Amino acid sequence: MADEDKAEGGAEGEAAASKKGKLKLIIAAVGFLAILGGGAGWFFFMRGHGEEVHAEAPPPKPPAFVEVPDMLVNLVGAPGERIQYLKVKLVLEVKEEKQVEAIKPSLPRVTDLFQTYLRELRASDLNGSAGLFRLKEELTKRVNAAVSPNQVNAVLFKEVVVQ
Repeated sequence: MADEDKAEGGAEGEAAASKKGKLKLIIAAVGFLAILGGGAGWFFFMRGHGEEVHAEAPPPKPPAFVEVPDMLVNLVGAPGERIQYLKVKLVLEVKEEKQVEAIKPSLPRVTDLFQTYLRELRASDLNGSAGLFRLKEELTKRVNAAVSPNQVNAVLFKEVVVQ
């Protein structure tokens, strides 16, 4: 009987060891698959996606610029005040080089519109960065009306002097 108890105890020990071995094997397989799945997910979503974006995006074209002749205008003032002058050097920013040639014939009209508008200003209209921003926006609106169907992205100041 003692032999039978040893045989039963040994069989139970082997079954328990067998269950522990299978559990370890399953845990190891699941861990391996998780690592493999994580690596594959990174490869397809992160690495693959980044290459596609860089391959599809063409490099941006640099903008082109059109020089506007320098302007010197007198500003509006109250009677009896000394006369103040505004000297402005401007550049027009356009998207493409081919627009430069289309805009150049319209430069006399642009210069006329700018001078007419600038002569209406007072020195107080140009105070601070807000005044220059408003001036830039107004000049951009006027130049786009003069050169349509072409379009100017921005009017850039090279020099602004109020004297």
